[in-house]
Amino acid sequence: MKRNRMLISSLIVLLLMASVVVVAQVNRPFRNGSVWSISFIRMKPGMDTAYLNYIAGDWKREQEALKKDGQSLSYKVITTEAHGSNDWNIMLMTEYKDLATMEANEAKADNLAQTVIGNDEKQMQGYRDRLQIREVLDVRTAREIVLEPRR
Repeated sequence: MKRNRMLISSLIVLLLMASVVVVAQVNRPFRNGSVWSISFIRMKPGMDTAYLNYIAGDWKREQEALKKDGQSLSYKVITTEAHGSNDWNIMLMTEYKDLATMEANEAKADNLAQTVIGNDEKQMQGYRDRLQIREVLDVRTAREIVLEPRR
């Protein structure tokens, strides 16, 4: 009799412990994906061609070098109509595996820019030149959400 009580008590404790483990394993139908650095730019009126020439030249060359070096996964350029005089009309997006990878490669990315674009003086001159044709409104970091369970 005492043995049966002990066995039943042990069985109940075991079932309770198993149910806690099952509850702790939350199954979400989504998971974190890659991380994007997104620049919101306003091309000044009449300067679309000038800025898109820069995008198709130096910016693309730097993005391709980042991709080839394994620092980024992809990049995109998206244009839209502005809805006001202070609204963006082009988004520049660079995709990274995750936030840790993006942050860990900051020094490597700076060195790569020195090689692809030029020294600090040349890069600063490029920034000054582009001030005439565009305005950077915001730069944000965003995480993609993949609508599939974690593998």
